[in-house]
Amino acid sequence: MEMIRVLDADAARAALPALAEILSDCVNGGASVGFMLPFSPDDALPYWRRVASDVENGGTLLLIAEHKDEIVGTVQLGMAQMPNQPHRADVRKLLIHRKARGLGLARRLMESAGSEARKRGKTLLCLDTATGSEAEAIYAHLGWEKAGIIPNYALFPDGRYCATTLFYKGI
Repeated sequence: MEMIRVLDADAARAALPALAEILSDCVNGGASVGFMLPFSPDDALPYWRRVASDVENGGTLLLIAEHKDEIVGTVQLGMAQMPNQPHRADVRKLLIHRKARGLGLARRLMESAGSEARKRGKTLLCLDTATGSEAEAIYAHLGWEKAGIIPNYALFPDGRYCATTLFYKGI
């Protein structure tokens, strides 16, 4: 059975090993999500500790997807915006472990993220993703609007340049 949950800071800290494994798996699978190879779960822990601190201070909302009582996916909402953007949140790092892909967890995480953002008064979500990636196709399928493409915006984990597609969605 699959479940989507929002984690508080204590639950986020308890989930650090699982979150680190998911991030490491995605980076090692070629996902351009900010990290370079080689990348192990231990390398991911400092990032997730910062996320847990951001959850504690209210700047980030952390959602997880569980399958068979194991955390196998996650997405974040950046809730803290500039004073002229109180209506907006940024979707960050939709990550699904390769062993759990094809179960509809990305869709469920994104739907839950939208619902949680609406509950908190947000009306616009924004994100960026690697152009041509599976994630880009998912966002388009879920009704996100493409705002544009920035060439050579980032790097893939192996060092190749990566274009980035910007998306937005009114909620």
